[in-house]
Amino acid sequence: MPVLKKTALVVASATLMSLSATAPALADGKPGADKTTQPKPPAQMSTVGGARLGKPGTQVDLGTGAPVLPKKLSARSWMVSDAESGEVLAAHNAHWRLAPASTLKMLFADTILPRFPKTQKRKVELADLADVGVGSSLVGIKENETYSVHDLWLGVFLRSGNDAVHVLSHMNGGVARTVKDMQKHAEELQALDTHVVTPDGYDEKGQVSSAYDLTLFARSGLQKKDFREYCATATAQFPGKTVKVKKGKDKGKTKRESFGIQNTNRLLTGADGVGQYRGIAGVKNGSTTNAGNTFTGVAERDGKVLLVTVMNPSSTEPHAVYKETARLLDWGFAAHGKVKPVGELVAPKGARTGAGKGAPNGDAAKSVAHASEEKSGGMGVALGIAAGVLAVIAGGLFLLNRRWPLRRQ
Repeated sequence: MPVLKKTALVVASATLMSLSATAPALADGKPGADKTTQPKPPAQMSTVGGARLGKPGTQVDLGTGAPVLPKKLSARSWMVSDAESGEVLAAHNAHWRLAPASTLKMLFADTILPRFPKTQKRKVELADLADVGVGSSLVGIKENETYSVHDLWLGVFLRSGNDAVHVLSHMNGGVARTVKDMQKHAEELQALDTHVVTPDGYDEKGQVSSAYDLTLFARSGLQKKDFREYCATATAQFPGKTVKVKKGKDKGKTKRESFGIQNTNRLLTGADGVGQYRGIAGVKNGSTTNAGNTFTGVAERDGKVLLVTVMNPSSTEPHAVYKETARLLDWGFAAHGKVKPVGELVAPKGARTGAGKGAPNGDAAKSVAHASEEKSGGMGVALGIAAGVLAVIAGGLFLLNRRWPLRRQ
C-alpha cells in the first residue's frame, strides 16, 4: 500500500455555508418550477463518446449477474464511468446541456491551477472582488489582505468561494480572459456541450455544461497532484484579517487571524447527516437557483476507480444529489465487469490513446505521485495513491497510468 498523507485541520464554520446563488435562472429550465413538470431532454444530443450517449433516457446494457440500476434516481442527467478505462457503464441524458453551478469550478481549476505556484502571493484589491455575483458563496477574502495561491485554492475547493475564483481570475488577466481560457480548454478536452460565461458557475444566460463534460473535467483535473489534494481536503485553516494585539508582550504589534473552513462536499466530510462514502476522494459539488444541485464524485474500491456525475435531482429527499451519487457509485462497483459499456470518455484533441479507450501505452514513462501521512485535529482526509489512473498529456501523448487518489478513514 502506498504511503498516505492525511491533511486534517480544525473543523469549523466559515462564511456562507450555503452554495446557492440568488441570481435569476437564465439557462435551461425555470427557477422554482414545479419539480413534477420538469422539461424534457432534446430528442437528439451530442454523440461525443458514442451514439448511445446522444439518446435521451437511460442507457445501460446489463450482463449476466449485473445488478439493476437503483430505483431512487430523480436527476435530470447522470453518468457512471470507469475513470481508468474511460468506459461509460451507464448514463441518463449524458449530453443534456444544463446549468452546471459550481461544478464548473473543476474546469476553472483544471485550466488555471498550473499557472501559479502555490507559494505566490496576492494582495487583494477592491477590483479583484468587484465583479463577484450577488448571493455568491464566499470563503471570506478581505480587501488589502494578502493571500497565497495555496490559500486561494483552498477557498475555491473547500468553500466554493466565488471571491477566491475572482481573485485568481484577476491574477490570470481578468474574468474575460479566464472565461476565454476555460472555453478553449473545454474544447481541447472535447467537452463540446459546455459554454462558459462566468469562471465560477454563477447563473448567467447561456452558461451550460453536461454530465458528460463535467466528468471529463474531473478526470482531467485529477491528473494534477494539487487538484487531487485540494478536492480531497476536508478541513483547513484560512487566513482572516490582520489585527493589532491589545494585550501581552506583543501589545501594539499586528497579527493575522485565521478561521476554520470545511469542505462542502458532504460525501467527503459526512456533514449534515450525509454519511461519508467509503473510498471517496473528491471532487466538487454545486448549487444555484438555475442548476439545482450538481455533483461529480470520484471513489476507489478494490482497485476500481469510478466517476459519477449527477445533475439536478427533483427528489425532495434531503441532500438527494449526494444520496443518488452514492447509490450510483454502489451500483457501479457492483456492476463493474458485468455490463457492456454504452460509451467512452474521449481523450483530449490531438492526443494518442494507444490501444482503444485510452489504454495505457507500455512504452511511455510512468509518472507517480507520492504522499505522506500526518494526523491533526480529529478528522482527517487521506490522500493516497491507489490503483487508478494518472494521465500525462505531453508531446501529443495521452498516457493512462494506474495511479489515483484514495481516501481512507
